Amino acid sequence: MIFEIKEQNDGMLAVVSGRLDTSSALKAQQEILPLLENADKEITLDCENLEYISSSGLRLFLTIRKETAAKGGKVVIQNINDKIKKVFMMTGFFNLFEIH
Repeated sequence: MIFEIKEQNDGMLAVVSGRLDTSSALKAQQEILPLLENADKEITLDCENLEYISSSGLRLFLTIRKETAAKGGKVVIQNINDKIKKVFMMTGFFNLFEIH
């Protein structure tokens, strides 16, 4: 499981772990359905245990962001390590998300 999802206060918390590469991103599409269903709330993506993210993984994050934008919610990303932060900077994703 890449996304472990829990309700948190008035929103949702998704703890993202391991490698979010092409094959795991396919499986994770089903895992993020509860986030998309609650896209009118604040969704926090905790990436402390995320080791790697590919373009397929970035696409999942973008899907969550688009759905929350459409439904009036918000995405916050927290605890990204330097490797993931570098990928976000190179791809322009750093400016698309609120990062703590």
